[in-house]
Amino acid sequence: MWELIDLLKRELAVIIVGATPIFELRGAIPLGVSMGFTPIQSTILSIIGNILPIPFLLLLLKPIFKFLRRYDKFDRIIEWIENRTLRRSKRMKKYTLLGLYLLVAVPLPTTGAYTGSLAASLFNIRFKFAFPTIVAGVITAGVIMYILSSIGVMVLV
Repeated sequence: MWELIDLLKRELAVIIVGATPIFELRGAIPLGVSMGFTPIQSTILSIIGNILPIPFLLLLLKPIFKFLRRYDKFDRIIEWIENRTLRRSKRMKKYTLLGLYLLVAVPLPTTGAYTGSLAASLFNIRFKFAFPTIVAGVITAGVIMYILSSIGVMVLV
């Protein structure tokens, strides 16, 4: 019984790290491997965690930003976030869904589900197109990180 509880706690820890901004897959997969999961188990848990916040981000980012813009302190922060995201995703606008996919699929710093969801919101990409594109990018990034963790290469984390 206690072993099952311990296993569930470890699985939940990997899922939660996969769902957090900044760490996402790049942090969750190595964490899972270091906790004793196989690279494939760790990858699956990380992908699940990374996919969980996407619908909420796509549906709520714009309304939250709109609400927070009423306050000067938040307005400047949101302006900075939007400008930074738009600057980093200029090419994405030209290629729209392919660009969004690549923005999420390449497991480098400042890329991933959160950046992709923010970019999709800023470029007004409809949910029915953005969600599957971002999920495909997350799965691709997961496969790339799985390969790297399987061969022991974790340099871009």
